[in-house]
Amino acid sequence: MKYKKLIVSLLLVLMARCFSQAQIVLNANGSDTTYKLINAILAPGYDVIETPDCVHTTVKHIDQVYDADLDKHVFRFKAHVHLDNDRCINFDRQRTEIKTYDKSPENLKATLNEKVEYSWRFKLSSDFKPSLSFTHLHQIKAVGGPDESMPLITLTARESNPDQLELRYAEELSQSTIIQVPLEDFRGEWIQATETILFQEKGKATYSIELKRMSDSVKLLEYSSTSLKMWKTDADFLRPKWGIYRSLLDSMSLKDEDILFSDISINELTSANTKKIEPFKNYHIY
Repeated sequence: MKYKKLIVSLLLVLMARCFSQAQIVLNANGSDTTYKLINAILAPGYDVIETPDCVHTTVKHIDQVYDADLDKHVFRFKAHVHLDNDRCINFDRQRTEIKTYDKSPENLKATLNEKVEYSWRFKLSSDFKPSLSFTHLHQIKAVGGPDESMPLITLTARESNPDQLELRYAEELSQSTIIQVPLEDFRGEWIQATETILFQEKGKATYSIELKRMSDSVKLLEYSSTSLKMWKTDADFLRPKWGIYRSLLDSMSLKDEDILFSDISINELTSANTKKIEPFKNYHIY
């Protein structure tokens, strides 16, 4: 009896460890150096930060601020129209983003047949201005393969009449808008985003996303599909990106922006070639 209890206890510890490793949550804390804090979660010992700090050296383009609505510190992503570029590589666009990549832990890189839930909170300024070109807030992108340059999924803001937030999709290199909703509903509001993907070929994949305004729980965007191809041909893995990545081709429409992010979570619901673990199922504690 004593040994059975010991074995069960060890089993529960191992199961808890498996579940804890399957999910990460990135939050600001107001004390640790921002870049160090982000890297420690998304790629310990490496660098997932993509900013124009190389050219606009007087500020860090991601920092932490206290938010009264959430009553805690959050991440602030900055973009400056006339001072920033894309990492001193591209000069017709600006990028302040975080990501997972090849140096990230395996549970933060989606492979074929894995099901992953991404969730996060974000807040645009009350006078947020997009342009006629792209202003990406979130991407799901491939690493490897002929189509890696084009995101599989994108949330982007677009100047229109009225301005829109677009959910865009690209099976290969050609992207189209799946659904669009008025951007005005998002301005100055904390939004809870939940996105769930079964990374698979067409006919086996599933995709869903929900954007909910936190102040009144109204769903501003809701979409799901079982007909999309949620994989990129010959990709090594797919990964998420968050932040602000925008074109400067219509820079007259833009202004300096601060976008807030919090509670960024990657939850691996099922691993490739494995079934979802059912906690405590078929185990008896004596």
